[in-house]
Amino acid sequence: MLSRVADSLYWMSRYMERTDGILRMLKVNHHSSQDDREGFTWRPVLQIFSTLEEEKIREIEYDGPKVMNYMVVDRNNPDSVVNMVTRSRENARSVQDNITKELWQSLNGFYHKMRQDKLEHALRTEDPMTVLDSLVRQCMLYYGVADSTMFRGEGFGFMNIGKYLERAIQSAEILDGRFSNLSYDMEKPTDTTYWKHLLLSVSGYALYLKRYRSGFEARNVVDQVLFNIDFPRSVLYSLNQLQRYFSRMKDDRNTEGYAKVDFVIGKVRSKVQYSDVQSVSRVGLHPYLKEITSDCYEIGNTLNQYYFANS
Repeated sequence: MLSRVADSLYWMSRYMERTDGILRMLKVNHHSSQDDREGFTWRPVLQIFSTLEEEKIREIEYDGPKVMNYMVVDRNNPDSVVNMVTRSRENARSVQDNITKELWQSLNGFYHKMRQDKLEHALRTEDPMTVLDSLVRQCMLYYGVADSTMFRGEGFGFMNIGKYLERAIQSAEILDGRFSNLSYDMEKPTDTTYWKHLLLSVSGYALYLKRYRSGFEARNVVDQVLFNIDFPRSVLYSLNQLQRYFSRMKDDRNTEGYAKVDFVIGKVRSKVQYSDVQSVSRVGLHPYLKEITSDCYEIGNTLNQYYFANS
């Protein structure tokens, strides 16, 4: 496969995964803002999914409609949903011969939905949850079409490499952002709704209730989001899938590149696989999460260097 094609498929998938993450966190935060109107802040969304300076965050962190507009339909915000979907579509358009017609149609339909003027009006005047739900369904349509129509070749592999790398980074950053409010103290008593909203933002609430019968505890939340191999948005699950799809890329034509990327994937995967909540608490949750995130970005940089056109 041409490096240009691999690069486009990889970024198409990363942008869609980021889109899904933004929308889910906006949904959870909107719901949370209705429960706690006085003390609620949109800061976690802005810190994790935007590149705004601290001064700009302070200006809008208590203004839900402004944050919603900025993160969903503001074309001047490079991190908004409309721009993520646009970039994903641009990548897909450049490699239409390597994706199915159905996948292109689902992504193209999402793009045109995001460009409609009535979407911005609906966010302003109607229930934002209805708008966000409709956009999340577009993401689900994309995932379902990709899974049910794409040929299981190199292209599908690079799509999943992008998807799971982005997912691992997101889960680590969401956990880091939420625990920063608690000074990374896993023993600090916290209202159960705090943990509920954190778990909902990574679609892990239902699984948590089934697995941890003792109630909401910080250590259990960390365990699920980092180490639960049955939770599809945990860091370890994402890294396992990343290694699974990358292992299929082994080729005699690029042995050096394969070895380099395989090494950095194996390094971070082993670091997570052979850790637990106790060992994380000894080194500190924040340094641990920062190291994992940095290692994930190293994977992306190494892929750029050895596999993609823009190295």
